[in-house]
Amino acid sequence: MAAHLSSGRVNLTALREAGRRELREFLDKCAGSKAIVWDEYLTGPFGLIAQYSLLKEHEVEKMFTLKPGRLPPADVKNIIFFVRPKLELMDIITDNVLREDRGRSPQRDFHILFVPRRSLLCEQWLKEQGVLGSFIHREQYSLDLIPFDGDLLSMESESAFKECYLESDQTSLYHAAKGLMTLQALYGTIPQIFGKGDCARHVANMMIRMKREFPGSQNSIFPVFDTLLLLDRNVDLLTPLATQLTYEGLIDEIYGIQNTYVKLPPEKFAPKKQGESGKDLPTEPKKLQLNSAEELYAEIRDKNFNAVGSVLSKKAKIISAAFEERHHAKTVGEIKQFVSQLPHMQAARSSLANHTSIAELIKDITTSEDFFDNLTVEQEFMSGIDTDKVNNYIEDCIAQKHPLIKILRLVCLQSVCNSGLKQKVLDHYKREILQTYGYEHILTLNNLEKAGLLKPQTGGRNNYPTIRKTLRLWMDDVNEQNPNDISYVYSGYAPLSVRLAQLLARPGWRSIEEVLKMLPGPHFEERQQLPTGLQKKRQQGENRVTLVFFLGGVTYAEIAALRFLSQMEDGGTEYVIATTKLINGTTWIKSLMEKLEPAPF
Repeated sequence: MAAHLSSGRVNLTALREAGRRELREFLDKCAGSKAIVWDEYLTGPFGLIAQYSLLKEHEVEKMFTLKPGRLPPADVKNIIFFVRPKLELMDIITDNVLREDRGRSPQRDFHILFVPRRSLLCEQWLKEQGVLGSFIHREQYSLDLIPFDGDLLSMESESAFKECYLESDQTSLYHAAKGLMTLQALYGTIPQIFGKGDCARHVANMMIRMKREFPGSQNSIFPVFDTLLLLDRNVDLLTPLATQLTYEGLIDEIYGIQNTYVKLPPEKFAPKKQGESGKDLPTEPKKLQLNSAEELYAEIRDKNFNAVGSVLSKKAKIISAAFEERHHAKTVGEIKQFVSQLPHMQAARSSLANHTSIAELIKDITTSEDFFDNLTVEQEFMSGIDTDKVNNYIEDCIAQKHPLIKILRLVCLQSVCNSGLKQKVLDHYKREILQTYGYEHILTLNNLEKAGLLKPQTGGRNNYPTIRKTLRLWMDDVNEQNPNDISYVYSGYAPLSVRLAQLLARPGWRSIEEVLKMLPGPHFEERQQLPTGLQKKRQQGENRVTLVFFLGGVTYAEIAALRFLSQMEDGGTEYVIATTKLINGTTWIKSLMEKLEPAPF
């Protein structure tokens, strides 16, 4: 089931198993039949840890979504609420509990499981509402780092960036540090820690403190990771704003990938039969799981979209040739061999059909004039052209009332590529946006400014060209088909965050000391002492393993760039990626938008 989790250098199945064990132990505390009431946001992340079959084995008979009103009827002994510690959810739980029919017999027992931490504030709230005593078990389930793939972990904490940079709330950093401690308990102490940014410094400090406070956590496991690199998202605000151009990145940009699943328009996936009209087309979106367990997807996910078509047509030829083999099978042995290969071949054929349909859907968008114009402006900004004046294309988009998020992404990109905009240019954009889209967005603009995405240029100096040249962030001659540099993931722009990881591995950050000072936050190095006998002696030709932790979110294009570095012949380093949340420009900006409700009168 989870073979794709153990396919990389680090076997992440162990982390998933630890999560499943903790869940089983909690379920077994509540003896008897159970119904789980889910905070809807948690169902996706939990699905990656435990399938319904595991819950069923532990007497979970019913599952409901948390909503106000009476709980649906269920003939079970235990009702367990799985929730995030949020006050608005406590109100719904209170409503559920108070409406419970006390006269019914037998009575149902209530339990609450906070994910990822218990909250004193929430328990106090439940106490004030008079329902805290109804819960027999009140526990926490530390769902910190969830394995998404063989080299990818995410906390799926959607508000981590906003909390850290706008609200100075470091809860998610504490969870990140706890998650890293869990990883070290399973995979050994990480001897070297490098970091860049204020949040990175906080996480490293917390890890060191936790280690000091729990001297028993000194484990005698041989370290799997050589290095941990902690990177703040605000060290590189540019990368998520640009349109990702890898296959997986574009699927996420256009349709959104949620916990490895994507929902697609169904009409492309309807089986076509002769002589049928299109009246029976499915209306439900087609839901597909995307991870490296699928051979074809593992091969094409990180390629630039322009290189995907040729792979798909090659695969189509190979598969049809394999099916042709059946005409040449003469002996019983040959027929038997063909039949034994049939399931694998049919799976490959259906996988190819799916990805051909997805590629067609994406191509319809990437070949549109609007996509091309948008990309041209992005690439001009990233290569340093006309970043200091009002852009005509952006003005036209506002006049035609294109989606607000598209406008915000472009304006923020221009601001970041110019180390802030001149006050006159910034005021012009703000005025245009507020007059076209409504004054309620003034809070959103304020948030973007606080986060450093859309701000006035201070000190009159634009550092971006220096950073761009020193770190080689823009490459004119990019090879999309057979790339030789990470810049292929954005067709020319090399993600700053990944360039920092690449330079850390070789020749080391000392070579870019001046540029690091221009980027926000401190850069640092810590060493964690290993017990004697656990120091690694590297074998000839053995690669180092580096865990790169993005605090505030990471895009699929950055993940693709790190995988590209892992696969380089002479790279010498393999990367595992961890993050607070998998993001793209749209979901990221959305998390910073402020919803202003009109006054009720």
